[in-house]
Amino acid sequence: MRIVYLGNNLTGLNVLKWLVKQNESIVGLAVHPDERAKYKGEMIATSGLESTQIFDGSRINRPETVTQIRTFQPDIILSVFFGYRLGSEVLNIPPRGCINLHPAYLPFNRGVYPNVWAIIDGTPAGVTLHYMDEGFDTGDIIAQKRVSVYFHDTGESLYHRLEHACVELFKETWPEIKSGKNLRMQQASAGIYHSKGDIALIDNIDLEKKYQAKELINILRARTFYPYRGAFVEVGGKKIFLRLELKEEAQE
Repeated sequence: MRIVYLGNNLTGLNVLKWLVKQNESIVGLAVHPDERAKYKGEMIATSGLESTQIFDGSRINRPETVTQIRTFQPDIILSVFFGYRLGSEVLNIPPRGCINLHPAYLPFNRGVYPNVWAIIDGTPAGVTLHYMDEGFDTGDIIAQKRVSVYFHDTGESLYHRLEHACVELFKETWPEIKSGKNLRMQQASAGIYHSKGDIALIDNIDLEKKYQAKELINILRARTFYPYRGAFVEVGGKKIFLRLELKEEAQE
């Protein structure tokens, strides 16, 4: 199939590498602008595409970009950790649809920071391949995989396991997608969505507020992700950022 690939982050790079290794036909590549991009140079080099086939993902819904994507004549559009929402014009281009790889067990934790909210809310963690629609992670599910959350997890350790599970789920499911024999299951309408702004509601630890021990530990460990700053307290007009170190007792 002719693939237009929308990607960012290490998972975006690893899935792209795997597709190229399988000799799949990547005909277009969307990357994030520099201020939001991770592994951008590696993704461009891996794709082997000409500059005319690579475009700025932040401009994906602009008329000139929609026209450009149409010229690629993609059978399918794949989104892997891509941070921009697709409008209807883009969604309607590929006859095989647009598919997204999301590091959450949908319909739980649509949106951003699913690794954080799985810890804080105690919701199921996992990864999902799904068709894209105009909502946020609301399209029909193709395949899912649960990922365990341990009490010694931080946001960072869980995130890395979700990254690994994303790549494995994609590899396992791609042959079915390619053959057109994949499942397509409608999501439950009820679900949980989190925006970037939701993080601000938990990051400021109020020194005068009473927390249950488990609630506070969950916030601190969920927001422990080096080198990001995470949760904080304010003392003397300055923020003091907090990280939590958790070590599981070794088995004898």
